[in-house]
Amino acid sequence: MPVKKFKPTTPSSRFTTLNSFAEITKSTPEKSLLTPMKSTGGRNSRGEMTMRYRGGGHKKHYRIIDFKRNKNEIPAKVVSVEYDPNRTAFIALLNYNDGEKRYIIAPQGIKVGQTIVSGKGVSPDLGNALPIGEMPLGTTIHNIETQPGKGASFARSAGTYATLSAKEGKYCTIKMPSGETRLILSTCTATVGAVSNPDHSLQSFGKAGRSRWKGIRPRTRPVAMNPVDHPMGGGEGRASGGHPRSRKGLKAKGMKTRSPKNPTNKFIISRRKTVNNQQ
Repeated sequence: MPVKKFKPTTPSSRFTTLNSFAEITKSTPEKSLLTPMKSTGGRNSRGEMTMRYRGGGHKKHYRIIDFKRNKNEIPAKVVSVEYDPNRTAFIALLNYNDGEKRYIIAPQGIKVGQTIVSGKGVSPDLGNALPIGEMPLGTTIHNIETQPGKGASFARSAGTYATLSAKEGKYCTIKMPSGETRLILSTCTATVGAVSNPDHSLQSFGKAGRSRWKGIRPRTRPVAMNPVDHPMGGGEGRASGGHPRSRKGLKAKGMKTRSPKNPTNKFIISRRKTVNNQQ
């Protein structure tokens, strides 16, 4: 989907690149699928700041998304494609034949009026949800479960997708969006197609105010801090700050953070392609 650029009539519009929202067909959400969403401002239940640079932002409602797709063998009609302020992808409103309405993550290329269905024995068409073991090799999928019935965990953000590359026994080999190759049970459910809004990464807010609308406060560079505030702070003049580190002193680039005792390590065939893995 194309992005929208502006004439540089103001300093901010010179650098602003936004989504054109050409796929959006409805501007008001379904009230029955909304729930209140309270802004925390980065504070926990005791009022202590646990996440810096959060606060403000526009008031939002949470859209209840069906990640399980467990309404099996009941056809549903796509009523609209809508914007969701809580995620990067667009969402689609489904109207099932029995009258129930649900939101799902909108696949790329889905159209209003299209009929989709979920369950075993379903054809692997765009938007349909079915067990991974029933899909042909090379199928592009998203909203992938890690345990049957748990709900989608992988490939849910804008423009992402995974590829079914092999089947063996009760496991299927999936190439993840990160490049990682891993085994997933063939009885886990996934949705056919890629996630909508692939041009999300091409946006440029153009001004600080748009970040404030999204609840993002100004961020202080660690190099500009004092030594008491950050390991990279201090120094005479414009010191480089040394190796990038977190506020607690943990190295931010190159340090392995995944536990070697993680029980899901046995399902990973090859790790994602990082700079350290390529050396």
